[in-house]
Amino acid sequence: MEGQFLTHTGQVRKHNEDSGGIFYNTSGQLLAVIADGMGGHQAGDVASQMATRLMREEWEKSADLASPDEAEKWLLESITKINNSVYEHALNNEECYGMGTTIVGVVCTSDFTTIAHIGDSRCYLQNDDGFKQVTEDHSFVNALVQSGEISKDDAQHHPRKNVVLKALGTENHLEPDIRTVCLEKSNKILLCSDGLTDKVTDDELQELLQNDDVHATGNKMIDIANSRGGEDNISLVLLYNDTPRKEGDS
Repeated sequence: MEGQFLTHTGQVRKHNEDSGGIFYNTSGQLLAVIADGMGGHQAGDVASQMATRLMREEWEKSADLASPDEAEKWLLESITKINNSVYEHALNNEECYGMGTTIVGVVCTSDFTTIAHIGDSRCYLQNDDGFKQVTEDHSFVNALVQSGEISKDDAQHHPRKNVVLKALGTENHLEPDIRTVCLEKSNKILLCSDGLTDKVTDDELQELLQNDDVHATGNKMIDIANSRGGEDNISLVLLYNDTPRKEGDS
């Protein structure tokens, strides 16, 4: 598994409220995370960085996850615990009141891939069946799309397209959506914040993923988002399932 995490402040904002990374547990299994923070002042930075740091700490001390059930249980318990930590921090620190963050996390093993998310940061999968979004945005416009009130094209230009209905740390009890998919050789995974998907269409992302150079592809995606305004922070993780990682590799 070859991976790349990239983040960029963009062309307008003065600081980056996104966070993320690629981490390994004691068995060499991979966890990838993207978090897009929100809140007054710099509280968005606090929420996203806190969520990523706590996910990393939980993951790096975890043992081998041998089945999808174990991975789903780990993600549910870890994200629930982290949600409570971020929520308590916001309550106890006035400058962080109302902060929260999206989160999308992917556990990748040699046999399966398990995805959990809260908010509108996304996970895409490219495989033999094509390119598709495998998470469902917890957003106002997606709720309108699901109810049939607007089309997907309308959602791209809706004035409230960035309104998130669920965010980690904003409620005491909040559970992620979780699903497991098969990951075959040559499949590719993209995790990203809306700073990318607001500027680059799914068709364009699919075309960019035809490039087998993971580093060049990630940088090209960010360059395109910035060339089209870059009003938001832009973050992504690319995972190419070409060279399985052996236990103990760095």
